[in-house]
Amino acid sequence: MSNPLSPPASRASGAETARSDPALEDAIERLLRHAGPHLVVGAPLGLGKPHRVLNALYARIAADPSRRLTILSALSLARPRAKAGLERRFLGPFVERHFGAAFEDPAWFLAQQRDALPPNIEVEEFYLPSGALLGSRQAQQHYASLNYTHAARGIAARGCNAIVQSVARGPGGRLSLSCNPDLTFDLVDALAARGLPRPLMLAEVHPELPYVERGASVDPGFFDIVLTPARLPPLFAVPRQPVSLAEFAIGLYASTLVKDGGTLQIGIGALSDALTHALVLRHTRNADYRRILEALWPEAGTSALVRETGGLAPFEHGLFGCSEMVMDGFRVLAEAGVLKRAVVPDAAAQARLDAGTATPADLALREAEGELLHGGFFLGSHKLYGWLRQIGGADSPFRLRMTRISEINQLGTEDAPLRAAQRRHARFINTTMMQTVLGAAVSDALEDGRVVSGVGGQYNFVAMGHALPDARSILLFRAVRESGAMVSSSLLWHYGHATIPRHLRDLAISEYGIADLRDRSDADCIRAMLAIGDARFMPTLAEKAVAAGKLDRADAGTWARNTPEAIDAALGPFRREGLLPEYPMGSDFTPTEQDLVRALGRLKRDTATRVGKASALWKALWLDEARATPREAAALARMGYDGREGWREALERRLLRSALRATAHTLSAGPSLPPPHSPR
Repeated sequence: MSNPLSPPASRASGAETARSDPALEDAIERLLRHAGPHLVVGAPLGLGKPHRVLNALYARIAADPSRRLTILSALSLARPRAKAGLERRFLGPFVERHFGAAFEDPAWFLAQQRDALPPNIEVEEFYLPSGALLGSRQAQQHYASLNYTHAARGIAARGCNAIVQSVARGPGGRLSLSCNPDLTFDLVDALAARGLPRPLMLAEVHPELPYVERGASVDPGFFDIVLTPARLPPLFAVPRQPVSLAEFAIGLYASTLVKDGGTLQIGIGALSDALTHALVLRHTRNADYRRILEALWPEAGTSALVRETGGLAPFEHGLFGCSEMVMDGFRVLAEAGVLKRAVVPDAAAQARLDAGTATPADLALREAEGELLHGGFFLGSHKLYGWLRQIGGADSPFRLRMTRISEINQLGTEDAPLRAAQRRHARFINTTMMQTVLGAAVSDALEDGRVVSGVGGQYNFVAMGHALPDARSILLFRAVRESGAMVSSSLLWHYGHATIPRHLRDLAISEYGIADLRDRSDADCIRAMLAIGDARFMPTLAEKAVAAGKLDRADAGTWARNTPEAIDAALGPFRREGLLPEYPMGSDFTPTEQDLVRALGRLKRDTATRVGKASALWKALWLDEARATPREAAALARMGYDGREGWREALERRLLRSALRATAHTLSAGPSLPPPHSPR
């Protein structure tokens, strides 16, 4: 669900929008006068892009070949685009409800997907929506491979002469960069360092953006133009996805490596949701947490790695959050009382606070200035945005700082001692697509060079995991990849592209366990990785290691128990108890839509091969349609079936009903956990 929908034909174009809003039209004219024939505009990644402004600029310059436009940004957000048939029946109503009919998709992104950008418009991004632009020659050719911390430098080098950004308005008319102080401040400084003029700064106030005071607020004069439209579409909210049992296994393993009194960095996605839920279980329902671990990993309680690196007990001292991205997981951790270790802007005081030797002055400093969460940008659900609106103010008891990415993703130079003191026992936990048995990680691109997403901050976090004396870098990955009927190993002998080189290997986690690779020899590394790979593929990998002289045949280890069936047997009972719910962060789907998500997923797997498709059709044709349950009837009504369809749609309906019946035993996943404890 990462491709955008084309905008409805009835929606006004960017040029029409500008003409209908004199303030926007005047702003466009001022931008064009300032930039001259070539407008080089920087726009924040993700939520901070003012689509209305950028679409008006795009339309204006697309219609004027005498001008050029370069958009420098990352992670353009567009609504999911449905294909025909069952997918459209499901996604159409959901997209309309979740994003709103008025949401304005980024015109440049839609054009990129079709390789249809005009010759006088160029879009260069350093991070792409995952997998959404693999087929775009324009996007692939103009992708800039940059670490997040280097993005401002790269944008400045391209002569950025304008910045446009969505902002929030706060007390006294102050403005907040809200979701995106990550690059704006750094970019303004980088342009000045190159001796370039200050860019023309345009802000558009979005009424739903949370006002964040600490680190992100500015005087209105920081911007040259401030637009305050009467109405804007709702904020883009990421639909919360289900978490599989294999993903929960990964999250549970990772949760044992998080040390009480430490620091946590995580990203977005199902693996992060699984980790967050496991940490909440560890803190609020510790007996249940240990029962689940006993079933999954009986040796966890006696593991030297867990004892030295993490723990299994509740969080007495709590965690400090320091992450480039603030997402729903941090909201849940805060509400559960896990995120409660405050940091102060003084290295010596921080060290005394963590050591339990704080002076009265240290305690007073924590009371006045202590902060619980630092972030560079935020993106997530509507529930996340509501929480941020509650905690973003200067007087909030939960102190949030949104700040420059250069302060989040690296230690820096002059203030490195402070950041090191704050990031005590840091656990940098990120996701990767594939890993090699020698410890290299593939996270952003394919072997042929096509970019799936981008490096982002992953390299920075891995490097900090090695630079800080008590930190660890932890990379999470699914042991297998599924594409239609094909299942392949995500653990490889080698790959033509690496995001993280093998000499930075540290901790790797799959659904089958933890591999501690730090400072290990190649043979030890290979053995550890083979032990967490899927049993179907490890004999071949072991043979390659033996053939390369990296492993002795008798020393390859064992992986026989590493099967999906073993994961289901270990964790399935706890899903039925409600301890491992499908939607641990909550769901944006209705209960009926959740039934459909399971059934459509089953149908997609069942029809991935010719044999599977024939079998599914046979079952559907012989289906007893008179035996409909209320849940089936609700699901069919939600999909718009009324029994009057043509033969093709009638067959789709039968296939769907067959899949609904096949997944009926999993439709009731048990009650969800009670609400987490309030912050302590």
